[in-house]
Amino acid sequence: MLETNLTHMNSAADVNALVQEHDNVMICCGRMGPMCIPVYEAMEDLEDEYTDVKFADMEFDHPEAGVIRNLPECKNFMSLPFVVYYKNGQLVQATSGIQSTSQVKANLNTNFNQAAA
Repeated sequence: MLETNLTHMNSAADVNALVQEHDNVMICCGRMGPMCIPVYEAMEDLEDEYTDVKFADMEFDHPEAGVIRNLPECKNFMSLPFVVYYKNGQLVQATSGIQSTSQVKANLNTNFNQAAA
């Protein structure tokens, strides 16, 4: 179990439902390690600012995390976490590796047409 305050995805069905029910979705698929924790923290910090984005996490080693791990956009990723952004049910960006809050914010602004704050 990931120790975050984010919505936890426990199955491929959870991920698919989240993506279908919300226009803007960011999911971080990782572990509780030094590359992933800064991304989880950035997501938690930005939740109040980006109220139209649904933020969630998923354990990288969960058997059903293949819904993210096996995406063609993630096939060449070499470091955790895998972060995916969905807009209107479609994958619009996938990133990997440690990211700062400003990098996450830039991705949110780009993918979800937010004015830079």
